[in-house]
Amino acid sequence: MKPHNSSFDEHEILHELKHFLPAQAPLKDFVHHNTLHAFQHLKFYKAIVKASKIFGYKVFLTLDEFRELYQTKKIDDKVLDRMIIQRKGVHALDEWKEKVLNHEYDTYNTPRIGLLRANWKKVHHIDMDLLVHPILFRILCSFLDQGISIWSFPNIHKGFLASIREMERNTFTSFFKTERARELLLKGHCKIEDLLKILVGNEALFKQYLFDQQFAHQGWSGMVSVVEDAPQTLLDRKHISTHDLIIFELLLEIDALDYKFGQNWAPLGATFHEKMPDIFAEVHETELSQVLMMWQDAFEWTYYDQVLKGLKVEKTPKAQPKSKSFQALFCIDDRECSIRRYLEKIDENCETFGTPGFFGIEFYYQPEHANSYTKQCPAPVTPKYLIKEVGTKQKINKDAHFTKHTHSLVRGWLISQTLGFWSAFRLFVNIFKPSMSAASVSSFKHMDKHSTLTVEHTHEDHRKDGLQVGFTVEEMAQRIEALLRSIGLVKDFAPIVYVVGHGASSVNNTHYAGYDCGACCGRPGSVNARVASYMANHKGVRAILAKNGIVIPDETQFVGALHDTTRDEIEFYDEQILSQKNAADHLINEKIFMEGLDLNAKERSRRFESIDTSLDLQKVHDKIRLRSVSLFEPRPELNHATNAICIVGRRELSKDLFLDRRAFMNSYNYKVDLDGKYLFNILKAAAPVCGGINLEYYFSRVDNQKLGAGTKLPHNVMGLFGVANGIDGDLRPGLPSQMIEVHDPIRMLFIVEHFPEVVLETIQRAPETYEWFSNEWVHLVAVNPETQELFTFKDGRFVHYHPLRESIEAMAELEPLFETHQENIPVYLIK
Repeated sequence: MKPHNSSFDEHEILHELKHFLPAQAPLKDFVHHNTLHAFQHLKFYKAIVKASKIFGYKVFLTLDEFRELYQTKKIDDKVLDRMIIQRKGVHALDEWKEKVLNHEYDTYNTPRIGLLRANWKKVHHIDMDLLVHPILFRILCSFLDQGISIWSFPNIHKGFLASIREMERNTFTSFFKTERARELLLKGHCKIEDLLKILVGNEALFKQYLFDQQFAHQGWSGMVSVVEDAPQTLLDRKHISTHDLIIFELLLEIDALDYKFGQNWAPLGATFHEKMPDIFAEVHETELSQVLMMWQDAFEWTYYDQVLKGLKVEKTPKAQPKSKSFQALFCIDDRECSIRRYLEKIDENCETFGTPGFFGIEFYYQPEHANSYTKQCPAPVTPKYLIKEVGTKQKINKDAHFTKHTHSLVRGWLISQTLGFWSAFRLFVNIFKPSMSAASVSSFKHMDKHSTLTVEHTHEDHRKDGLQVGFTVEEMAQRIEALLRSIGLVKDFAPIVYVVGHGASSVNNTHYAGYDCGACCGRPGSVNARVASYMANHKGVRAILAKNGIVIPDETQFVGALHDTTRDEIEFYDEQILSQKNAADHLINEKIFMEGLDLNAKERSRRFESIDTSLDLQKVHDKIRLRSVSLFEPRPELNHATNAICIVGRRELSKDLFLDRRAFMNSYNYKVDLDGKYLFNILKAAAPVCGGINLEYYFSRVDNQKLGAGTKLPHNVMGLFGVANGIDGDLRPGLPSQMIEVHDPIRMLFIVEHFPEVVLETIQRAPETYEWFSNEWVHLVAVNPETQELFTFKDGRFVHYHPLRESIEAMAELEPLFETHQENIPVYLIK
């Protein structure tokens, strides 16, 4: 409670502090998000400039990098002129272009965070971080540990501080070197305000000090904040709070000062008389920041202009087949962009769609032999349903040396002398001949292909932990109807409709969850694909759909599948349900998928130094598979690197464009949704999910040290929930350099095929969705579906856009480009 005569409001400051800390979840739930979410209520440029001044983040490429892009024609001169004119007027073009291209600027930035605590070193000549952080990080890691440590903290259910206090009372050693800090802890009455009076003295500096302290290790503080707010993100739940962390750290700091100076030291606020700037005071644009904004706009619109010109090019109408050979629903993921292109090239009679990879079905999933369950839907969604796996025939591979018996004195020694040497030998062999092992992360292990899923709810009382096991027929029909209408698939069904989830396999990859499906909360989408197929095949569901105007022919069957994007392999589920005719067609389709995956592997291989892309398809594909199980491969795949656009519309809009795996593609037919009902649901999810992916890549690329995780090579897994450099480093939120090296940091452009007035009304329905577009964290273009006119969204309204590019080059065969180009390839028309 706030004291009557005090201006220090602990609750308010802790709330504000937590708002700005990183919100990266533990590794098992690694889901991309906007790194600077705390500033999202501001316009993009105002927000990032403010964040840069407060925290010292780099938020743009450097001037030299932008100028190099201009010299190499990756920033178009005409686009740069347009950006300068839009900001400064045509009369100032020459003056500002000279500044943009040639003027030298002082780029040094002194952040506001850290200024106060820097005085420990200046005045007292003591490095507080060096004295406190190593012991603090080790204790936090041990407390939050998810399975590495042998023993747990005592009284862990009572919380972090209570557990520390219990250990202090009942052990011969202590976390502290002096008595005062220990007594303050054991009395149990120490408050943040009281400890700050000892350390800082001046109440006006308390807030600044707490921000300085916690952002000196923003990774650990952010993890504690996430676990406090969502303890379910840890399988072995731990009770900890930012409040307890601060109390313990303040005690460690008092202890460090007492140990060095006795108790004869003055509070920090009494030892200097400089006025500290308000952390969150207004930040004004400088000439340098304006120049960088112009460069950023020019960089983005150089690419956007290519894409939009490609959409405007008049395409030759193609005769539509009387019936489709097959249809396939993929995730909107940018990594599925190319496989869809190849399937359509190999079989012109097939049809592909894109939709979020949880397929609109939200639930928790529990494998048969698991003690816990995992979320299979977007992170913000809280499901009420549980799908259980039963009848699994898949054996879980185990390595004998991964056993708790290694923890004991005698058996541990024996295992080390026997199995330990065998494991070392296997590791040595794996260097030269990589292969799958029990330690490998395989998307196909997530679910047994031959198991059964409890999709249909059978008893009213069939519940577990408050969750309904399975869905009722009405609930299934509701979700399948929403799925089909949202992508425009309401008629002309093919005999087989494949529902294809995606996942990734890798080994020695701490960020493995970031490679799986973000719509499935960082897990493979295989379960969702099977569940969606089961629902769509259900006779009761089809009867309800028919009443609502969606008639699925009896001969049409849905088949679930999983595309492993690292290995470019596919697995189909429940094939035994297929009719005799469809089973025969499926064998043909399977060969088409295999050929498409070979071609996809070749296209991906151009990014990898270790693979000669000119080799024949099978050899390239074999090397791609080998990469996924190599212990020494920090880049099993490039994941969402280079993502830049999200297309919401009919496939015909972009089918003839080569977009170099840079596009999220959400199928949508405006004719089925004239009032934008389904468009609202699409954008409500796509803006934070695709925008979050894009912005995490953006910020991890422009500042890989503070906003990213740095290189993977020195990373050490901390308690199975995070990574740090070495054993005493801060946790590293964000993406490692191996995931963002080839990424061009540009904001995502959403391209929506619908009338501008409908798109505007749709995005305004929810403030949290509108914020993404109105504050320009992502860009938005509407394509009039009847006239193909383009409209850009700016300052709350749509205005006509006319591409500067005069033409788009056409190519019949793109394969030669893959063999000669490692960098991003421009937009081409596919003949």
